Amino acid sequence: MKHLLSKTIKNIKISAIREIGNKVANDPSIINLTIGQPDFVTPDSILEAGKRAIDACKTGYTHNSGVLELRQAAADFVRRRYQLNYRPEDEILITMGASEALDIAFRTILEPGDEVILPAPIYPGYEPLIRMCYATPVFVDTRQNNCKITAKLIDENLTEKTKCVVLPYPSNPTGAMLEAHELEEIADLLRGKEIFVISDEIYSELTYGLKHISIASYPEMKEQCIVINGLSKSHAMTGWRIGFTLAPAFITEEMFKVHAFNCVCASSVSQYAAIEALNHDLPEVEEMRQQYEKRRNYIYQCITDMGLEAIKPEGAFYLFVSIEKTGLSSNEFILQLVEEAKVALIPGHGFSEYGEGYIRISYACSMEKLEEAMKRMQQFVQPLLKKVPVEVD
Repeated sequence: MKHLLSKTIKNIKISAIREIGNKVANDPSIINLTIGQPDFVTPDSILEAGKRAIDACKTGYTHNSGVLELRQAAADFVRRRYQLNYRPEDEILITMGASEALDIAFRTILEPGDEVILPAPIYPGYEPLIRMCYATPVFVDTRQNNCKITAKLIDENLTEKTKCVVLPYPSNPTGAMLEAHELEEIADLLRGKEIFVISDEIYSELTYGLKHISIASYPEMKEQCIVINGLSKSHAMTGWRIGFTLAPAFITEEMFKVHAFNCVCASSVSQYAAIEALNHDLPEVEEMRQQYEKRRNYIYQCITDMGLEAIKPEGAFYLFVSIEKTGLSSNEFILQLVEEAKVALIPGHGFSEYGEGYIRISYACSMEKLEEAMKRMQQFVQPLLKKVPVEVD
């Protein structure tokens, strides 16, 4: 019967993030810096809200779109934080994390043969969703522009088949962000074209220095945009599985169908906990952000002191490091690092072919673990750098 299974699904590869992370998860001797899993616990007030929902037996189905109170909280949150205006009644869906939000967005807008522009290196979760819609991902190499896509790069890759451009900023794996003038140029290019923009803003609350701006806030861009956000990263709520989509009613109406038949509704208990998360600017959330920034500064300094080069993150909690100087492929580097130094990272090729020659470090873990990991990594890297021959002009 195996030969009867979907060829599309059989050709999809498991994410390198999960593949490496799962391999080392049960070995306590390995410092695991693979998964984007906050090491903080969900803030107490959110936990208490979830407990109250359980005590009140709010454990049945909710409205498919999500509890209206939560949709209102999401509307208030994005208006307060990002100057976005969406109606809770018909422009917001509560989803099972940002992952489901992305899935229903792609399935709503894509037809077989459509093309989706993706700035690479990029999180590996987009490509499989696009291919399952029988559409084609078009990877755009952004390495010469600090891993940020530009209006020029988009324009060079537009074809008559282009249906969508994905803007995944702040970026996983690079931590790059788009500034106001860069977003404005992209908006000027795409405005009025029959092209959707999916703006994945799951890391929008985790920024360092720059304030996140949504392309949907630019004049006349809302009609073309599907904004994805959620609470997993910002509020340390990965297991609660709460995300949301923000889109005009004519798009939301169609995404609703996919969502309703896909999962009926998000977890009721999680939704009531999320109301507490979105209605208040919790001090714990800012404290987490500050800790991530402190870790970013530390790990970036350690990596550069080792003699390696990295993009300094402006958001998220990842460092994307070039290992070109070591003479190893990203896979060789990762496997040897695990074997010899007991530190697990993600090989760059997991973020498209344009990630080869890099590794990703997640600093969503304690400073104690980071310090030990950097010590081990330095001992591993230094002999490699000495072996690489120096080019003489």
